Amino acid sequence: MHGLSEKELIKQCLAKDHFAQKQLFDRFSMKMLSVCKRYTGKMIEAEDLLQEGFIRVFKNLHQFKFQGSLEGWIRRIIVHSCIKYVTKKINRQELVEFTQENEQVEKALAFSNLSAEDLLKLIQALPIGYRTVFNMYAIEGYSHTEIADLLGIKASTSRSQLVKARKMLQNNLAKLQKLVG
Repeated sequence: MHGLSEKELIKQCLAKDHFAQKQLFDRFSMKMLSVCKRYTGKMIEAEDLLQEGFIRVFKNLHQFKFQGSLEGWIRRIIVHSCIKYVTKKINRQELVEFTQENEQVEKALAFSNLSAEDLLKLIQALPIGYRTVFNMYAIEGYSHTEIADLLGIKASTSRSQLVKARKMLQNNLAKLQKLVG
């Protein structure tokens, strides 16, 4: 940050200083891109969501009250942008199905040790509803009630989607173990 405190950086961003805005974006963009990739499964969509999310960050930066971390505040905005995107996608019934491409990902993963990146690929291959609930519950820490409110579903549907997501992940991990072993 070239010697600027977080508070000073925010102050300059609020004054529409483009250099400060770029510094803020550069500081958090890679972590937030990872969040977006978990929800979309596709890099181009994740990059679009990252841009939309940061537009919201800069638009609402005046609301940051220095209570909690700036990164956590930004992450919450990015996650909500992802949730809005996924909700629209689900409402249009564009559910992701397992395709030959996903089968190729599974085979490629089988030839190496399972890393965090490999696990991310397995999560990204989940159907969008399963993936969204899994991300929100297991990674972001939302309760089923919160997930239900944010996605406009019942808490029981959230629990069911999580169980199905975990089962699908377990099955895919078992497939990988058979290919490796």
